[in-house]
Amino acid sequence: MDKNFYEQVYEIARLIPKGRVSSYGAIAKSLGAAKSSRMVGHAMRYAGTAHPPVPAHRVVNSSGLLTGKFHFETPETMEMLLAAEGVEVKNDKVVNFKVVFWNPMDEINL
Repeated sequence: MDKNFYEQVYEIARLIPKGRVSSYGAIAKSLGAAKSSRMVGHAMRYAGTAHPPVPAHRVVNSSGLLTGKFHFETPETMEMLLAAEGVEVKNDKVVNFKVVFWNPMDEINL
């Protein structure tokens, strides 16, 4: 049986190393669904119910904005989790986004 799209998204998200971030679009592209970044975002909305856990705080938009922050326990939780891993956030945006960006297309063999 094929894994559903959300499960595939979660598998990729679980590979993002601590201290790094990826984007909805990069994850979608790595799954061969380049135009499905909104679906990746939707999957992240439900990541809190997935097992094993999914580090959804490491998935941001293509500019480094914490667009998913309202889907956490509090709007500050996403930034706090990233800060605990050494990712600096200022005004809801990842500082040095290009430096900490993790592209699944470059990092894993798909």
